[in-house]
Amino acid sequence: MSDVLEKIKKTVIVPVVLLEDVKDARPLAKALCDGGLPCAEVTFRTEAAEEGIRIMTEEFPKMLVGAGTVLTTEQADRAMAAGAEFIVSPGLNPRVVGHCLDKGVTMLPGTATPSDVERAMEFGLNAVKFFPAEAAGGLEMIRALAAPYVRMRFMPTGGINEKNIGSYLEFPRVLACGGSWMVKGELIRAGKFDEIQELTKRAVELARQIRN
Repeated sequence: MSDVLEKIKKTVIVPVVLLEDVKDARPLAKALCDGGLPCAEVTFRTEAAEEGIRIMTEEFPKMLVGAGTVLTTEQADRAMAAGAEFIVSPGLNPRVVGHCLDKGVTMLPGTATPSDVERAMEFGLNAVKFFPAEAAGGLEMIRALAAPYVRMRFMPTGGINEKNIGSYLEFPRVLACGGSWMVKGELIRAGKFDEIQELTKRAVELARQIRN
């Protein structure tokens, strides 16, 4: 695996962040880092995403920051220019995947079927996002996909929370889990970064109990 994938594996949980205001990037990054989870996948669904990634990467250099919901090569270029170390997409767009790989950036395209996984393998990928995890069959579907594709690892995202993350992380072919329960939009909008830090600490402890 690439160095970035190794970092994601060690992180175990990738917080999926929806930033609506750039001013929240700094305190959110601090809350995640202080909570023991120096990682974020900032979704490219808002105008604040690009600058938010730039703030996080520049002011928290030890933090692993990626861009999520990347749908076009133009978005991928903007995310990379802002400092994103990995790119995540909800589906597998061959043009976007090829573009990111040509740029030398770690790419985790969304997959939900055997055909998706095989398309990812054609690009030489050995790790993919599994999305939307719960709606697409959850852990049982991941187990089914992992059986024939013995070298593929999965990062399930979508419907992952404190109650079900344990079962996912117990499966060794799960690289890490993406989740937003510790960085909910209402908490960010309300400026409840102390609460985010506490939720992050709980998530980290839960992950350590399972993976260590």
